[in-house]
Amino acid sequence: MFLAHFMGDIHQPLHVSFADDEGGNSIIVHWYRRKSNLHHVWDVSIIETAMKDFYGNDLVTMIEAIGHNITNAWSDQVPGWESCNGSTATCVDGYASESINLACNYAYKDVDQGATLEDDYFLSRLPIIERRIAQGGVRLAALLNRIFDTQKRSIM
Repeated sequence: MFLAHFMGDIHQPLHVSFADDEGGNSIIVHWYRRKSNLHHVWDVSIIETAMKDFYGNDLVTMIEAIGHNITNAWSDQVPGWESCNGSTATCVDGYASESINLACNYAYKDVDQGATLEDDYFLSRLPIIERRIAQGGVRLAALLNRIFDTQKRSIM
């Protein structure tokens, strides 16, 4: 359970961002009309808005859409997501580096204390979040396959 949790966390850009703003927790914004903080926007609000606006509040439909992108739109990228050419620590460093770059280039970009984040922010950041969910899932599956394949070989 911890492994799944940590794999998800490292793919959320604000979970590996800056200590001085507590990963966006101290950046107060308005998500449309609701007061929030930047971290919560990336953890919850963008996904909830997408669920409501695009997926009929149906989690299964959202998961299926992301799965469809994994097997179609992103299929050429999936082998790179699955592979880990170094130690597990090296892979984790790479995942964290991807996230901090996304935090700087997307999460924090054009966001100031008290900003109101609406459609432009939502529509330009949702693809980033959906892709990170996909990457985290594919990478977790690949890691679990490596772990259990190794255990299976050691039993035989």
